Amino acid sequence: MTLPIRIAPSILAADFARLGQEVRDVTEAGADWIHLDVMDGHFVPNISFGPDVIKSLRGYTDAVFDCHLMITPADPYLEAFAKAGCDRITVHAEAGPHLHRSLQTIRHLGKNVGVTLNPATPLSVLENVLDDVDLILIMSVNPGFGGQKFIPAMADKIAKARAMIGDRPIELEVDGGVTVDTAAMVTAAGANVLVAGSAIFKGESVDAYRQTVSALRSAAESGRVGSN
Repeated sequence: MTLPIRIAPSILAADFARLGQEVRDVTEAGADWIHLDVMDGHFVPNISFGPDVIKSLRGYTDAVFDCHLMITPADPYLEAFAKAGCDRITVHAEAGPHLHRSLQTIRHLGKNVGVTLNPATPLSVLENVLDDVDLILIMSVNPGFGGQKFIPAMADKIAKARAMIGDRPIELEVDGGVTVDTAAMVTAAGANVLVAGSAIFKGESVDAYRQTVSALRSAAESGRVGSN
């Protein structure tokens, strides 16, 4: 199944002093989703923001809030993020001992369900949960810091994940080092959702964001065309 290309700016790279306006601006610039990187300083080295910040941003856009939880444990906080206005909630396979339980909890909260894999985590952990998820997120850098370079070996991992998905209507998302230079490679491998942070928020205006979002989308589309 071929799903649309989606550009999901990570607000981790935005100006936190004007975060609401940044969300509004990047949505106006053509972003499809808003990617929310939640870090706890425990599962990953940095601390970012929590459900109260997300709730405060919800009124700035109708775009999909794509919440990527880099926290452990995640289960005690799933309801709070659901109530904050997240549309999709993604947990790391490495973040707890009961992945299936976490995914079912997200589903019962009425949200779209996602699972994330770190670069060194094998795709085999997905085998028994494929029919329980709406999204698979492949980390193409080690999580915790923005601005890292794409790990080349992850292109093959993305392709294998796409093969596992088969005809299921599962979004395949990539996060880490996604730029205009790497976008075609990840979509050629089979990804359709591109998370980009510093690559997008390097400008300071709607026009600058629009140019970058458009360039990313064009590069992504060219990779998809080239793979056919």
